Amino acid sequence: MGCMAKQLDHAQQIAALQERGIRLLAPETIFVGPEVDLHRLAPGVEIHPGCRLHGSELAIGPGCVLGEEGPATLRDCQLGARVRIRGGFFDRATLLDHVDAGSCAHVRPGTLLEEHASFGHGVGLKQTVLFPYVAMGSLINFCDCLMSGGTSEANHSEVGSSYVHFNYTPHQDKATPSLVGDVPYGVRLDQPPIFLGGQGGLVGPCRIAYGSVLAAGQICRHDILTPGHLVREATAGGEIDRPYDSRIMGGISRRVTSNLLYIGNLLALDAWWRVVRVRFAREPWQQHGHAGALLRLSEMLDERIKRLDQLSAKATLSLQLAPDSPGCRQQQAFVAGWPMMREALCAKTAARNTIQPSAPVAGILQAIAPDAAYLTWVQSLAPADKQHLTNWLQAMVDACGALCA
Repeated sequence: MGCMAKQLDHAQQIAALQERGIRLLAPETIFVGPEVDLHRLAPGVEIHPGCRLHGSELAIGPGCVLGEEGPATLRDCQLGARVRIRGGFFDRATLLDHVDAGSCAHVRPGTLLEEHASFGHGVGLKQTVLFPYVAMGSLINFCDCLMSGGTSEANHSEVGSSYVHFNYTPHQDKATPSLVGDVPYGVRLDQPPIFLGGQGGLVGPCRIAYGSVLAAGQICRHDILTPGHLVREATAGGEIDRPYDSRIMGGISRRVTSNLLYIGNLLALDAWWRVVRVRFAREPWQQHGHAGALLRLSEMLDERIKRLDQLSAKATLSLQLAPDSPGCRQQQAFVAGWPMMREALCAKTAARNTIQPSAPVAGILQAIAPDAAYLTWVQSLAPADKQHLTNWLQAMVDACGALCA
């Protein structure tokens, strides 16, 4: 009897989905968890065989296509309109309108893909933000990154195939987030695209300026802060074979600075969503996407503070093992200053729901037409208005960066 009741529940769910105008190509192969709110799935969705839907936070906008190249599993994700999930596993990720995700994907919590972002097959993402139009090839691992740049699908930032963001150190920590572009200028959608050449990698944490072109087939290990440069690294020279203790760290000031600036950018993006993008969340799927974006940003902020906690603990151990090692003064400064920095960061994250726009920004927002579309509105802003918005967001980034002192 128990098995019969479970089958009947599934049949009722499938019938309800079909009544809502959702196209199921092989209904008998599709699993829908009992916790899924079917009212959060919009009419016009197309679901191919073998897909699995889980989670009370799951929301799918109109025109989405799931699993056309292979089974897709979605858990507590929010999808905008006309998103294509070609196959793979997606857990607590938010994908906005027109995102195109290739098959064999592995997309984990803390992932926010904005409008028209795309990637090919075999891509892994976690704690990742892609701004509108950012495109990625195939066979990529790009976790713990924020990437912006570009103005359209024809003029977009690009990550070449077989690219890796190296986000785990020999010291066994992940305080390694990289900024490829930024938030204060990235939200304007008017910056030169960034090109990360295929068969390459980026050793986090790094900061990469707009207009940078990193030649294919190389590993980038340093910041590129001057815009508009073609960069080809010299081949690593000289063999190394010497004693090494991964518990002993070197200088960490650059890492700390990069992490604080990354957190500042996340706080700026959170403010952008709360103050600006909320005005464009009119349809149900847009409202679900807005709520999902705030959840993702909260996850990212928690992750970054947790990783700095771990870095502080590892620096403490390093000092105990090698109190006179190169870089010990930087380690001492961070260990001593981290409690105060942490308190300040936690205060900023706790207060982000009370964020207010500057006076110039408030005036810009009041002029938004009731039917304005987000991307069109941003790209039609006057240069002076864009600069006011950038200044407002940059102040948040600078306030976090100043904690290094």
